[in-house]
Amino acid sequence: MLTTRYQKVRALSLPDILRMHALFEAHYASSPLTTFLDDLSRKDGAFVVRHRQTGEIVGFSTLGIYTFQLGGRRAKGLFSGDTIIEGAHRGSRTLQKAFAWKLFIEAIKAPLTPQYWLLISKGYKTYLLMARNFPEYHPRRDQASPAMAAMVQEYCEALFPGKLNRQTMLLEFGNDANRLKPDVADITDAMRTDPDIRHFERLNPTWSEGTELPCLARTDLVAFVKAIGPFMLKVLKHRFAARPVVADQSDEAARAA
Repeated sequence: MLTTRYQKVRALSLPDILRMHALFEAHYASSPLTTFLDDLSRKDGAFVVRHRQTGEIVGFSTLGIYTFQLGGRRAKGLFSGDTIIEGAHRGSRTLQKAFAWKLFIEAIKAPLTPQYWLLISKGYKTYLLMARNFPEYHPRRDQASPAMAAMVQEYCEALFPGKLNRQTMLLEFGNDANRLKPDVADITDAMRTDPDIRHFERLNPTWSEGTELPCLARTDLVAFVKAIGPFMLKVLKHRFAARPVVADQSDEAARAA
């Protein structure tokens, strides 16, 4: 049984950070601790996935929260950084539920401000998470969105100046870039029957070399009403169902009398 909690970076203990880096190192090539710490220091917090009984960390996903001028408007951007789940636990949806809840809470804080999930994907799994759960996103295989494409370029230049290749529309971080280790997220011929996986590989054919596909998904209240709302109802139902029922003391006293 797993549980996920969002924690501010400053609230993470040293053992927690070292465990997170160990997980990162097990899945990514070129993963020195100094680079990991530098990246973590630029984030607001992290979703930490633990065994409910032992408290051991088995996964995490870092998050940065920024304010941008996207498409000429003030917008909030939630940027997903390093994300790791141990192989034995990848079927769990606890991280996805916690992430969806965080998106919802941030959208409520500024209901009139457009909000977007900013992500860069070196593997197909993150891309599928976006493509399968959000109604408005870029890049998508069935519909072009020049406006969202322009927003992607804006946030790439803001967060990663000079790293975006305007010809390939991929982020390139050089030969020392983090890259997935073999067998972590390989794409097999059988998987290529999935049109979204094929689309990801067409857009980022050099993913195994560490190139990142920048993506964008709308996650404000409008998006929640359209598609994420039903999922959030399931999350809320799960949260309230998990709460212990506390008997009313006055009723107990009356029954005792």
